[in-house]
Amino acid sequence: MNEKAATELKGQIRGDVITPGDDRYNEARKVYNAMIDKRPAIVIRCADVADIITAVKTAGRENLPIAVRGGGHSVPGFGTADNALVVDLGRMKGVRVDPVLKTAWAEGGCTWGDFNHATHAFGLATTGGIISTTGIAGLTLGGGIGYLTRSAGLSLDNLVSADVVLADGSFVTASEKNHPDLFWALRGGGGNFGVVTEFQYKLQPINDIVGGVMLFEVEDAPKVMNAYNRYITTAPRELGAFFAWQIAPPLPFIPENRHGNTFCAMVVCWTGPPDQAAKAIAPFRETAHVVAEFVGPMPYPAMNSLFDGLVPPGLQHYWKAVYVRDLTDGAIEAHMKFGPKVPVVNSTVHIYPINGAVHDVSPEATAFGHREAKYATVIAGMWPDPKRNETNIRWVKDYYAALAPYSEQGGYINFAAADDADRVGANFGSNFDQLRKLKAKYDPSNRFRINQNIMPA
Repeated sequence: MNEKAATELKGQIRGDVITPGDDRYNEARKVYNAMIDKRPAIVIRCADVADIITAVKTAGRENLPIAVRGGGHSVPGFGTADNALVVDLGRMKGVRVDPVLKTAWAEGGCTWGDFNHATHAFGLATTGGIISTTGIAGLTLGGGIGYLTRSAGLSLDNLVSADVVLADGSFVTASEKNHPDLFWALRGGGGNFGVVTEFQYKLQPINDIVGGVMLFEVEDAPKVMNAYNRYITTAPRELGAFFAWQIAPPLPFIPENRHGNTFCAMVVCWTGPPDQAAKAIAPFRETAHVVAEFVGPMPYPAMNSLFDGLVPPGLQHYWKAVYVRDLTDGAIEAHMKFGPKVPVVNSTVHIYPINGAVHDVSPEATAFGHREAKYATVIAGMWPDPKRNETNIRWVKDYYAALAPYSEQGGYINFAAADDADRVGANFGSNFDQLRKLKAKYDPSNRFRINQNIMPA
């Protein structure tokens, strides 16, 4: 982008316009995953919707691809790209709650921490992620799996409307009544269709919960996985729970002589009556000896930020994802081969349930294409030392290959890696052909292609 065009743009934008010669450039081009080192043509830190419209129109005139950055958590680093125009929504964090209608409007730069802070004051919540620093935008557009999934559905199932700047710079509000085809596509199609400037969500009456983590010995993992697989099918929907591999951090509830050891874990979140929590969680506690436990009453936002300390900005990230219909003996054997080799305390594997309320919604009702699955599994390789990249990426890839025979053809797009472009059809699943048609309608030149990209039909 030439200097004249950049100078003119600065006169039109209320936010920040940052070019490679700016002292702020190196900081502005950073994203959550330190493995990503891209040099965009320009970064626009938008202050409002008008800035976003101007940025998108500028990208069209200058023939620049658009990288949209919400919370900035995209593991493949889709919030930046070489020679791209970055639309950074990080300054747009407004949240407005209507406690009577149980609805919230949140701007596209919000994280789940921002959102939960606003809604918890009214004793309300909706399905968010597992880490509070995750952006609401990317998570919702790709699906939205979290602690409340079994009772409230995916984040996108709770979306009421979305304000969107389209590829030509026009502005629309998409809902079931207005632009319903676009609204359908946004709920599972990722960032392929425009810049969502504001999300409207329906909320649930959730205040304090009973939740936390239980650690079991590695050798007990097959028993824990089998118990989880049996119980989560019929467990009360108020119970959110997932299996994990975790190296023990130096926390007070873990015996000091076990710090640094590898365990399997069950992470639980009960949103029902507190006096029923012990009964709801008992099938996990009774499975095997619990080495250490931190489970108790806490505000929902505390549960949503419980693991934030393990995943600070600046780590190296490489993830893979699979959908699973059942934890078969073969799958458990693969988990036992690679799970105990989790390389560092930051890395983990989570097996999230996506049953309950998720299965109440027809597979055709939204663009989310894998409602038939029971679990979404992520192998989340995260570590601080770039010198370990080759070894740790190999662990992720080998684990992924071992799970493949027992998994669906496709994985959750919010967990997919940058090198999964050849699997994009499988990752979007049963609705991929319709998504391609709508991509041709709303973004025929594929301006929004820095994502798990859907090529226009």
